[in-house]
Amino acid sequence: MKILIITDIHSAPDKIFSYLDENPVDQIIITGDVTEFGPEDYFIETLNKFSEYAQVHALQGNCDPKNANELLDKSNIINIHDNTSNIGDIQVVGFGGSNPTPFDTPNEFSDEILYNELSKYKDVLGSDSYTILVTHAPPLNTNADKIESGAHVGSEGIRKIIEETQPTLNVCGHVHESIGQDKIGDTVVVNPGDAANGHACLLELTDEDIKNKNVNIKIFTIQ
Repeated sequence: MKILIITDIHSAPDKIFSYLDENPVDQIIITGDVTEFGPEDYFIETLNKFSEYAQVHALQGNCDPKNANELLDKSNIINIHDNTSNIGDIQVVGFGGSNPTPFDTPNEFSDEILYNELSKYKDVLGSDSYTILVTHAPPLNTNADKIESGAHVGSEGIRKIIEETQPTLNVCGHVHESIGQDKIGDTVVVNPGDAANGHACLLELTDEDIKNKNVNIKIFTIQ
């Protein structure tokens, strides 16, 4: 199984569409910021275009329209904001938007809200299944949340839920320059970087990988 994971498209999906034209995948996970503050019709149109390539599981980023959660429900994808889905035997839990930023973007939540909302899914995240936690914001103090100055700007609430439940994988985004991989306990954390500039990652899993909770993930750049 091939799962393409992308984030921070920011109204520039052409490089990813070109990749998908030549590289079929089985599933797509989008961790938010599909658009640069809309417009609403374009948000839905872009998601629907991705759904022509594979089944899509998506949530909103902080820079998507304020009513993005309603728009996700109107599109042809699986809305995983404050929700669960599954990819075969893989359990998926999602929560979009970000912790507060200096820019007052449309979809921001306090760390308390992020933690409390994700706490509703502790049983899933902490289960024996292969579990993927999909968030737009990265967890605090990792290789996934460092801005150019070196400061860590991720979410304390998301980090706390990961520490407590230990999902197999957390895929996130938000901090474009913090492309990379890290671990919090047994949980692998991956920020693919912004898809607008061709950054993405591919999770390739066999049935045996899913059974053994192996994370075979490759971060790459589309030229």
